[in-house]
Amino acid sequence: MSRRVLGSLKIESSKKVSELSAEDVSKIAAKLDEYQLEGELMRQVRGNIARLAAIGSYRGLRHTKNLPVRGQRTKTNARTKRGKRKTIGAFKKEILSKMDRGKVAEPKA
Repeated sequence: MSRRVLGSLKIESSKKVSELSAEDVSKIAAKLDEYQLEGELMRQVRGNIARLAAIGSYRGLRHTKNLPVRGQRTKTNARTKRGKRKTIGAFKKEILSKMDRGKVAEPKA
């Protein structure tokens, strides 16, 4: 995008910021006002996700449940989306005894 903006203004992309004149900087700023940047783009993406959830589409439901949206498997992977592993089910006796000792020690303190 930066190359496209500089190309349309006929400014060399090899120039450093310190080498640009005040006129060049103002031209670049005026050209950037034509594009959606930072906050506007984030607002647009959030709006798109909210729209998907509001109409009840599959992708919207996946977003609200905080699961992968684009067909990835969830049985084994998807740790970045689902978060840290939580152990559910059976524990070994050694681990349970260590956990019990930790709980007993805390109330005495």
